Amino acid sequence: MNSHGTFYGIGVGPGDPELLTVKAINALKKIDVLIAPKTEKKDDSVALSIAQPHLKSTAEIIYRTFPMIRDFASATEIFEAHRDEILKLLSGGQNVGFATIGDPMFYSTYIYIFRLLEPCGAKIVTIPGIPAFLAIASQIGRPVAFGNDILTIIPATAELDEIKNSLARADSTVIMKVYKNFPEIVDELTAREMIDEAILVSRAGLDDEKIITDVAAHKSDALNYLSTILTRRTQNS
Repeated sequence: MNSHGTFYGIGVGPGDPELLTVKAINALKKIDVLIAPKTEKKDDSVALSIAQPHLKSTAEIIYRTFPMIRDFASATEIFEAHRDEILKLLSGGQNVGFATIGDPMFYSTYIYIFRLLEPCGAKIVTIPGIPAFLAIASQIGRPVAFGNDILTIIPATAELDEIKNSLARADSTVIMKVYKNFPEIVDELTAREMIDEAILVSRAGLDDEKIITDVAAHKSDALNYLSTILTRRTQNS
């Protein structure tokens, strides 16, 4: 395929609009069509709210549903339909953007689209964004890793046994998407003497951001999808 437009995967950062990079802003200004991803359960798009002020006035915004999946093969048809739509736009000479929270290559829906578009010969430009856990670390003054720390990053959407095994080997730890398995994760952190060092931040950089330092006391709370825990093994454990 010889496409005329460029497909931009743009990381817009964790939520604070000021954490959008200059390169991301420059790319947004080139876009003719922006794909605004949303889940089946929500109509809003945090990524769009960050990106929209930088779009040109003529840019078209297309909302598309991207299911939260564990097995990509089970949702191939949905993603292939999105791929075909993007290819059609690109072949018409339009620049198409895909805005994603955090970084496009880090636990992002963008990765599925990227992998489908790349074999088609589409021109793709991927622009990194600041992941939430790094923004959180700077905000609360908590080093993510230092010295010879081995950093472990765990998606709370993983199987509980996998989470347990990862925590057993962890020094400094980031647990993402903590809306899943939260009570069980609190129990595991408590058992491994990592709960006192734990800080949970929900919707970092957004107006309704929450910072929780006493994580165990909030064990029964319902959490937003954009919730992250930073913790580390206590020095005497």
